[in-house]
Amino acid sequence: METSNYFEFFNPVKINSGEQALSSLNYELEQLHVSKPLILTNQTLDELKILDILVASIKDLDINQRQIIRTVPNQANLEIVKKASERYRELNCDGIIALGGEAIIDTAKGVNLTISEKVDDLKKLTGIETAHGDMQPFIVVPTTGGTGSEAALSAVINDQSSNNNLEFISSKLMPDLAVIDPRMTFKLPPRLTASTGVDALVHAVEAYTGLQKNPLSDAYAFAALKLIGNNLKKLVNDVNNKKYRMAMNNAALMAGIAFSNSHAGIIHAVGDACEKISEVSHGDALAVLLPHGMFLNLKYNYCKNCYEDILLALEGTEKLIKTKEEDRALMAVDAVVGILSELRFLTGIPVRLEEIGIKRSEFEQIIDKAMHNSTLLNSAGQVKREDIKSILEAAF
Repeated sequence: METSNYFEFFNPVKINSGEQALSSLNYELEQLHVSKPLILTNQTLDELKILDILVASIKDLDINQRQIIRTVPNQANLEIVKKASERYRELNCDGIIALGGEAIIDTAKGVNLTISEKVDDLKKLTGIETAHGDMQPFIVVPTTGGTGSEAALSAVINDQSSNNNLEFISSKLMPDLAVIDPRMTFKLPPRLTASTGVDALVHAVEAYTGLQKNPLSDAYAFAALKLIGNNLKKLVNDVNNKKYRMAMNNAALMAGIAFSNSHAGIIHAVGDACEKISEVSHGDALAVLLPHGMFLNLKYNYCKNCYEDILLALEGTEKLIKTKEEDRALMAVDAVVGILSELRFLTGIPVRLEEIGIKRSEFEQIIDKAMHNSTLLNSAGQVKREDIKSILEAAF
């Protein structure tokens, strides 16, 4: 199986990464001509004093408390986007800062769309590349080390009236700046550190094995895999270690950049279906499904060749050399299983679908939903219903 020589790669986000990276924020705001930002975060980050670190880093600006919205829920929804947009207009803000994880970042993207496109009903902009105006200056300060949302050109926002998740995909949704500062993620406990690290691992694996992979996305995904292999288990054992924390933060960012450009595959298609049908955690579903999706793909030479590189990234040169060439792809899957097994031992992350509440009676609905997911077009081979069922059965 061969892919086209033509590819597109897009990553306009400036990245400031490292210890005390937030100290650059005054300068960056000045460069973006932002003097009155709206800050989006949640109550937890406020209570943990992480918000205080951000506000202290922009002491050159006189931040009114009404410029800070601390009530963003765990899932972005139209109601909070509307409330934040109204506050932005009322205060005549001139930029947006998202401090938090995926829900907060997606909320900020929704606010940016609403303000920039001058709409009152964000549902009108659902879909692909619906934004046409100039966007507001937008800065993301991620507080989790897994989603890569700070480098993603998509947002998912819930419509509570219909309980539907609305998807927005546009290059204009990407922030102007991502600030990766380890102080923002030090409060993550071992269990959450493990889960977000596995999220980054799934992004990197799917980015490296999809049909839309390309030399640039490969470079980001491989580098992310190498950092994950060298640092994830160490970080879970020592969550306050700055070196390991920065390595995983950078891995999540690079995996997100790769994933945004080469896109998802069968693992995400099945994981998304599990999330929608069984209402389980997206991250938990992907963590459970990852090795089983990889094992299914072993029947394709396209994936087997990719998996050799994954073995090299996760286990190093010595392991690759000692492994017979015909066994390297399987050993890559084994390396992933080894990481997940150790994280299970250390933190109790789930390894079976039954553990996270998925019932075998829901399999047919999950298969139906997954078969309609466009990401299957990026998977090696033509995915059939029995392929998805075999993954679910193996993971149950």
